[in-house]
Amino acid sequence: MATIPITYNHAWTFSHPHHALSRFLSPCNFSRITFSRRKYGVGGPAPSSPLSRFRVFCQSKTEILEIRKCSPFLESSLLLGNGGVASDEWKAVPDIWRSSAEKYGNNVALVDPYHDPPTTMTYTQLEQAILDFAEGLRVIGVRPDEKLALFADNSCRWLVADQGMMASGAINVVRGSRSSVEELLQIYNHSESVALVVDNPEMFNRVANTFYSRTSMRFIILLWGEKAELVGQENKHVPVFTFMEVIDLGRQSRRALSNAHDAGQRYIYEAINTDSIATLVYTSGTTGNPKGVMLTHRNLLHQIKNLWDIVPAEAGDRFLSMLPPWHAYERACEYFIFTCGIEQVYTTVRNLKDDLQRYQPQYLISVPLVFETLYSGIMKQISTGSVVRKLVALTFIRSSIAYMEYKRIYEGKCLTKNKKQASYAYSMLDWLWAKTIATILLPLHILAKKLVYSKIHSAIGISKAGISGGGSLPWEVDKFFEAIGVKVQNGYGLTETSPVIAARRPRCNVIGSVGHPIRHTEFKIVDSETDEVLPPGSKGILKVRGPQVMEGYFKNSLATNQALDGDGWLNTGDIGWIVPHHSTGRSRNSSGVIVVEGRAKDTIVLSTGENVEPLELEEAAMRSSIIQQIVVVGQDKRRLGAVIVPNKEEVLKVARKLSIIDSNSSDVSEEKVTSLIYKELKTWTSESPFQIGPILLVNEPFTIDNGLMTPTMKIRRDRVVAQYREQIDNLYM
Repeated sequence: MATIPITYNHAWTFSHPHHALSRFLSPCNFSRITFSRRKYGVGGPAPSSPLSRFRVFCQSKTEILEIRKCSPFLESSLLLGNGGVASDEWKAVPDIWRSSAEKYGNNVALVDPYHDPPTTMTYTQLEQAILDFAEGLRVIGVRPDEKLALFADNSCRWLVADQGMMASGAINVVRGSRSSVEELLQIYNHSESVALVVDNPEMFNRVANTFYSRTSMRFIILLWGEKAELVGQENKHVPVFTFMEVIDLGRQSRRALSNAHDAGQRYIYEAINTDSIATLVYTSGTTGNPKGVMLTHRNLLHQIKNLWDIVPAEAGDRFLSMLPPWHAYERACEYFIFTCGIEQVYTTVRNLKDDLQRYQPQYLISVPLVFETLYSGIMKQISTGSVVRKLVALTFIRSSIAYMEYKRIYEGKCLTKNKKQASYAYSMLDWLWAKTIATILLPLHILAKKLVYSKIHSAIGISKAGISGGGSLPWEVDKFFEAIGVKVQNGYGLTETSPVIAARRPRCNVIGSVGHPIRHTEFKIVDSETDEVLPPGSKGILKVRGPQVMEGYFKNSLATNQALDGDGWLNTGDIGWIVPHHSTGRSRNSSGVIVVEGRAKDTIVLSTGENVEPLELEEAAMRSSIIQQIVVVGQDKRRLGAVIVPNKEEVLKVARKLSIIDSNSSDVSEEKVTSLIYKELKTWTSESPFQIGPILLVNEPFTIDNGLMTPTMKIRRDRVVAQYREQIDNLYM
């Protein structure tokens, strides 16, 4: 808390006594106050006249006033107590909790069954916990705009800590427990964090020695577990608080403040500004070149206010939560759905299958990998059945996929780059043909729903929709869930955009796309070389502008200027196109949807939602003498792979040295080369949190002449991937 020393020793002149009294009702502690009325001669104003003047002589002690910030709607009483103006609308993210508590008070907000102790909280209890945690942080000395590192995994206490930090005016810096110690250290120091909030003793013990010796920590908070389990107890100069201790401190302080008559004389409360930084989220590249995305309250509130037409959740709907909460996608969606009065159940990868059946959620918000896993599990279950059951089930699925494809045609929900639309006559014939075939297939589809798909639905729930984001949804998975009647809506966004910028709507769920832009969001497609705006149907670089676009990268103006232009357009680094407007034909109801085809920039997003900077792995691998060139791949895949050009001469030398071949031999089999390269990759990339899996060996080097290198001798990653697309896909079969 910032402090302001104030000393009064003044004389004021007032025209009326009640003006003087109002002056005294200010946060100062007067030690002596003297009133004296001036005497007026003949013809002067009467003593009872409003013009009678009072002089007030004041001497006061010096008071130290602490400046505190608060969420203007959530804690409006604090602002009113200071003579401030309270807000009746959301200005900061934590304001949502007052609205939700007033609307859904005793409804269950969250269930966290897998932590000790298991926790169930109503909306009223959740609001109070956030208020208590925020006040507890103020009590232990957190000042407005200070940064607190929140390194923890998904749980109800993560949510309370996250929102308590924001409500106190602090900025949280988030990351999960699976990150390496060096990565966490880099984020902590680069962000200028002053304290550490950590998941549990096990995680803290892993980072303790490094953090005690290489950081400055004012205090430590344990979300789960007890202090007795911590190592490094000799570092008594860094106080440690448990989650419940912070809650108790806050509760006691709030009670004392509500009973005190002089609270306003000790603190000055200021409203958190909508444009203040709410959180720092570090993206890929944190090793050596960290990029901390600065998201404001305004950025996140845009998401909260505008996701309702994508996820029309209702009070009482149940959601399963399993993604890392520091992932911008999970985080923004959580904030939004809690404004709808839903019930969120925390689960884990291990318990997901059982919890889908146990809780029967209406919605599942997750990454493509989860939907791929569900798809694989269902297909595996079908394949293990009897020959007859397997044949019947697969026949039903194929017929349903065909039915949905014809249905998309006559509903006008197909994708096309063609700027010229078909004639009205042709479109009518096409519609009639598709409608006829779909009608023929419909009885089989209805039978399949009754005999096969109903059993799948009872096993996985998801009765309203699965919302997929954080990566591209594979085409076969998308079509499968559409065929069996499980609606999966795919969305698109980046950490830099808070994150959602486009998504498929329930009534316009165009397969293969990421849907239309969300409200107040603009898209344009530009040429990668000239930056010229391209018409719909043309493929180029996606740029986006809107209220959800980040403030910039923390302490990295160069990266900020590269990503954001002067007009507020963010270069997403992705390649895509916009479906042209057609009033007739197969794409008449798909006009304006966004199709994302890949990434023009280097960052790879795995189907787990994890971001990987391939350059670091490539540089490490290139230290091997037997690797001439390498391009790491894996966009939207479960794991990384690589396209590698071996150094044939060095391979031959190493093979002879290790007696893999005779000294006179001049040929090494591909199998043996692959084995050698795997060993080299393991040696040189062992320190990376990501490892390279399948590899594709190619004989032809990447050169300027074959178009796979730029004139400045940089490998054209997108062209390499395009040239070897089929072989790369086969690596993951």
